[in-house]
Amino acid sequence: MTNIILCGGSGTRLWPISRTLMPKQFVKLFEHKSLFQLTVERNSSLCSEQFIVSNTEQYFLALDQLGELNRSTDKYLLEPIGRNTAPAIALACMTLDNETIVLVTPSDHLIKNQDAYTQVVKRARELASQDYLVTFGITPTFAETGFGYIESNGEEVVSFKEKPDAATAQEYLKAGNYYWNSGMFCFKAGVFLDELAKYSPEIYDTCKIAMEHADLNGLTRIKHEDMLAIPEDSIDYAVMEKSDRVKVIESNIDWSDVGSFDALYEELPKDENGNTACDKHISVDSKNNLVLCDGRQIATVDVEDLIIVDTGDALLVSKKGSSQKVKNVVAELKKCNSEMHNIHLTAHRPWGTYTVLEDSQGYKIKRVIVRPGKRLSLQKHLQRSEHWIVVSGKATVTVGDQTLLVYPNESTYIKMGEVHRLANDGKIPLVLIEAQVGEYTGEDDIIRITDDYKRG
Repeated sequence: MTNIILCGGSGTRLWPISRTLMPKQFVKLFEHKSLFQLTVERNSSLCSEQFIVSNTEQYFLALDQLGELNRSTDKYLLEPIGRNTAPAIALACMTLDNETIVLVTPSDHLIKNQDAYTQVVKRARELASQDYLVTFGITPTFAETGFGYIESNGEEVVSFKEKPDAATAQEYLKAGNYYWNSGMFCFKAGVFLDELAKYSPEIYDTCKIAMEHADLNGLTRIKHEDMLAIPEDSIDYAVMEKSDRVKVIESNIDWSDVGSFDALYEELPKDENGNTACDKHISVDSKNNLVLCDGRQIATVDVEDLIIVDTGDALLVSKKGSSQKVKNVVAELKKCNSEMHNIHLTAHRPWGTYTVLEDSQGYKIKRVIVRPGKRLSLQKHLQRSEHWIVVSGKATVTVGDQTLLVYPNESTYIKMGEVHRLANDGKIPLVLIEAQVGEYTGEDDIIRITDDYKRG
């Protein structure tokens, strides 16, 4: 069985810890592991291989985090833009044998009952081998209005329900035969594709064309124009709600989609006053607060039921119960062209990381770390010059037609418009301070000439 791990989504309801270039599935929230890593570990004993579907930026995050687990896979499908779950799953299935049974899982869910999970996956595999499309129904524990529901009669699906209002959700809970729609599935690749072709032929046909044009050199890379031509739709709307081959399995697996700070609060360890455990939090007569901090000391006095999240460049304060509205903050950030919804102070790149130390009008200062054997793209900037000061390691610097070595406590200067490249040919991480000077120092002022990672 192949585990298709869907890594799309930016987790806007968990801003500011989750951002486009470091979404919630890759943030290490649970005992120094990410939800993505927990997903890999959970399914590794049940599946023979993992197939990761992501965009280009998330591919490198996935690669790094797999390496931290001493695991690897050669099955990646990279989407230039997201078109929802139906195309993502279809494109992955088109690279597999029709008889391959796939277990489709989001990368950002938390499941704590491994034994129960193993049993429901085993049953799902049995049904999938009989050519059914299987979905996992989570037994609801309260009247949630943020999830879709599945009405069932045993393993038979009666209907799929949209996200209900509070009164309807309460009726579903009392009825006892409604499940939360988990977004996890199990089926043969060929059976799913046949049903997709039957009920959503435009998605099937455009996915097939995209695969015919795809770059299959080591990874499966879909071309932008082909991805754009695929209709955007979820697997539920495209197939599951229309097919007569669908089964649902009751899944009491201690599941959470960790879709909000209120949900995250329920999953984190707490002190004797109900505050989430945080070494940097001083609590004076404060109770039942979610406190997440990234370095700075936080003190609370006589407050209850608050969400306080500090990431260095952003501070979120919310009432518990209102955290679904955090996505509205992200919408406002996008309106004012802020990059704060997109990237943290520390950004992860395929070659290493950079941390913004100061960003002001006319200049920006970064700490750059390049991993051994890695290099940045051959590039130039039209609106800034750069000064590089090596702190540790040895930098191989290409400027125009010249290549030079820069050692600790030495520096070099890149003039505006000059073609250049930074590389670490050594065996230890290269650490340098980069000072950018210019009227504009945004991250989009990069013209890549050649790139090891095939970025535009």
